[in-house]
Amino acid sequence: MHRLRIALNQIDSTVGDLEGNADAVLRWTRHSVEQGAHLVAFPEMMLTGYPVEDLALRSSFVEASRDALRTLARRLDGEGLGGVPVVVGYLDRSEQAQPRYGQPAGAPQNAGAVLHGGEVVLTYAKHHLPNYGVFDEFRYFVPGETLPVLRVHGVDVALAICEDLWQDGGRVPATRTAGAGLLLSINASPYERKKDDTRLELVRKRAQEAGCTIAYLATVGGQDELVFDGDSIVVDADGRVLARAPQFEEGCVVLDLELPAAGDVPAGTVDDGLRVEHLTLSAEPLPAAAPEVTGEEAPRMEDPEEVYTALVTGLRAYVRKNGFRSVLIGLSGGIDSALTAALACDALGAENVYGVAMPSRYSSAHSLSDAEDLARRTGLDLRTVPIAPMFDAYLASVELTGLAEENLQSRLRGTLLMGLSNQEGHIVLAPGNKSELAVGYSTLYGDSVGAYGPIKDVYKSTVFALARWRNRAAEAAGRTPPIPENSLSKPPSAELRPDQVDTDSLPDYEVLDGILALYVDQDRGRAEIIAQGFDEETVTRVLRMTDTAEYKRRQYPPGTKISAKGFGKDRRLPVTSRWRETGTTAS
Repeated sequence: MHRLRIALNQIDSTVGDLEGNADAVLRWTRHSVEQGAHLVAFPEMMLTGYPVEDLALRSSFVEASRDALRTLARRLDGEGLGGVPVVVGYLDRSEQAQPRYGQPAGAPQNAGAVLHGGEVVLTYAKHHLPNYGVFDEFRYFVPGETLPVLRVHGVDVALAICEDLWQDGGRVPATRTAGAGLLLSINASPYERKKDDTRLELVRKRAQEAGCTIAYLATVGGQDELVFDGDSIVVDADGRVLARAPQFEEGCVVLDLELPAAGDVPAGTVDDGLRVEHLTLSAEPLPAAAPEVTGEEAPRMEDPEEVYTALVTGLRAYVRKNGFRSVLIGLSGGIDSALTAALACDALGAENVYGVAMPSRYSSAHSLSDAEDLARRTGLDLRTVPIAPMFDAYLASVELTGLAEENLQSRLRGTLLMGLSNQEGHIVLAPGNKSELAVGYSTLYGDSVGAYGPIKDVYKSTVFALARWRNRAAEAAGRTPPIPENSLSKPPSAELRPDQVDTDSLPDYEVLDGILALYVDQDRGRAEIIAQGFDEETVTRVLRMTDTAEYKRRQYPPGTKISAKGFGKDRRLPVTSRWRETGTTAS
């Protein structure tokens, strides 16, 4: 057995920031080498950020990525770091692919490279391309057809990219055939609730199939609606965890691995038609370093903390990566705006969070007092701008009644928020939750106004659970709970007419969310949902409301995805459709 010290850099990147991402690779490589690493790795598409979406179809961006990779190799060597191989993800194109129908123009590839001695010494591309959920990689990339095997200090290391582990076949069985001692997979695996358990079991299974140790390196941070939680994992051939990185934290996992000595690598093609591409950088093993560096297994977060941290991470990334400093929130005293404000304070600091209370003739006294209590608890900046004069002036010009009159109040608030945003440079956060968005219980161009929706993918019942968890966490730390107790205990209400509460229009949220979880997240049909014990009439009403609200959801701002099927890139339905799951055709 030979000892190999690897450094897995679980770090963030920004789409399109080739120079900034390269600087991060240089900085973290230096740190890794200072820790004595023999092999340094960075996540999938680290150099370009992930996902690049239609940027992959621009030849100018592809060539910029390729140029940046070569420049990075020279910079590493110039800084005295060229003696250690560095694995990094980037955007490439196939040199051999012939243009054909159904293939993206220019044959872009989701690729990885090995940098050594100032050169790009080996390149490879993702073999399995995901085409489900938020992934459109068949649209953007052509697959790689090699099994890259790198010999480092007498150990053979096979290389893979993300989906190569998630799908059966391909590089995993090919790694066993090639006799590699380590399979290194670089990943940009988006966060979903409970995915860390699925991910661990997957890596364990693939290690046993490959017959070797697996190092699964993941990215962290946020990109538009996606959040990346890290959770990099190293397991041995028996599936025993050797190291596991923290969730949602940048860092470098360094550990020594005892790996089998390299043997003869088969030539030609192996499993799944992959062609072995073998490169020897150093055939002789190094003397064992003393003391040995062993890995640590970071503690796992409980579900509420994990979800809350994901929401904070997504919001922080969206604001900072888009060049903003501060946010503006309409504060109603309700639970949605309170949780949104708490998330914003944790993500950006209370000094960068501005709230506006906008009472109308129907606002209760506690609406304003609860908003003021929230401001005292969190330290955010709060101002009060009554909308009654605007409302009266509008109604003096045009007669509106019923729902139109109710929604006018929300739209006036949205206009006011956007005016302050333009005047002062804050971006507006939309506080709508997934339950309301699902059934259309929101006002278009009113409470849907904003640049980002932090709780867009959070059902109402989970909103309450997260708020209670955040208060408990604050108390445990000896700090002031940010969410006013009255916001948690009072019945939810839009307060657009006298004595209005949400249950006037909607089922109890526990019932509503149970139905929506089956219909939206799991694509269950009406009969299947009723079979789960829900009232037939209630199911029919909820599904009808959900189907007819698609045009509203399409116009809602992006927001952090935490579920397996969020509104946006995940769930794509036609706005114009006469199909109704309730069994009747729309007219």
